[in-house]
Amino acid sequence: MAVQRVWEGEKPSAVIASYGLSRQIIYKWLRDAKGKGRGLRALRSRKGTGRPRTLTSKQEQQLFRWINGKDPRQYGFDFGLWTRLVVRKLIADKFGAKLGVTAVGKLLAKLGLTPQKPLKRAYERDPAAIEAWKHDTYPGIAKRAKKRGAEIYFWDESGFRADAVQGQTWGVKGITPVVAVPGQRQSVSAASAINARGGFWFATYKGGMSAELFIGMLEALMHRRKKPLFLVLDSLPAHKAKIVQEYVASTDGKLELHFLPGYAPELNPDELVWNHMKRTGPARSQLAHGQSLHDRIDAELLQIQQNRALVRSFFRTESVTYISD
Repeated sequence: MAVQRVWEGEKPSAVIASYGLSRQIIYKWLRDAKGKGRGLRALRSRKGTGRPRTLTSKQEQQLFRWINGKDPRQYGFDFGLWTRLVVRKLIADKFGAKLGVTAVGKLLAKLGLTPQKPLKRAYERDPAAIEAWKHDTYPGIAKRAKKRGAEIYFWDESGFRADAVQGQTWGVKGITPVVAVPGQRQSVSAASAINARGGFWFATYKGGMSAELFIGMLEALMHRRKKPLFLVLDSLPAHKAKIVQEYVASTDGKLELHFLPGYAPELNPDELVWNHMKRTGPARSQLAHGQSLHDRIDAELLQIQQNRALVRSFFRTESVTYISD
């Protein structure tokens, strides 16, 4: 339109000013439109071709399958996490294509892959044992418990520190934020047992778990208990000590211990108690001057004990849906 107006007699400077554009651009347009057989057709917009794609659609989908849920070490790399450099090398090795690091990042985003903090799983995990626990072992325990009128509880321990900081906060890029924590180091350990109906038992203690301490807690847990108790727990050495076995035998079948598969903490709903504590407890609200961590942990565990709906909610997490009440 601007070129047409100039051809019809208006001044270029006045025309381009009316569009709010730079003076130089009108003269470029006039040059482009000048010449036999060109005219206004030379100014028509054309779809840019852009750079041709380096990988075909089929290759991109193949790359997605190689990365999604896989470990780089499966392809000969010595690093267990996918980075843009590792993906770049994989593309070069498999397809003979050379992409820049930025282009690799854009390609991964296009494929719906984003950088994430991975969950950790121990090498020693036995997937077959985990599946057997879910589909055979635990259903058998639940069936026996129902037949005997026994209650099933899940047991676990954890530790807390007053100077531990969980989570993240915002700050200026390149400058790590500082969070004030108590200078006096305080630590406390806790054990708890929960069941799917919302039952919750807990105890706090100093230091690590020993067989003698564990027996004392079992005695407290069994005190005045009328129904048999099936306790599901991990294979901590203190849990399997000979003196513990002797104590269990002394209950004449009123107490049974059943051990989870190794390296599979996600099977234990009691783990979610500690996750909840560390998301909402001392790490989120620092201790006041002179306040006792032991008292704080006791108070927060008591709050959980009084909230049966919260305890039941731990059993609705996907990893423990194999448990039926």
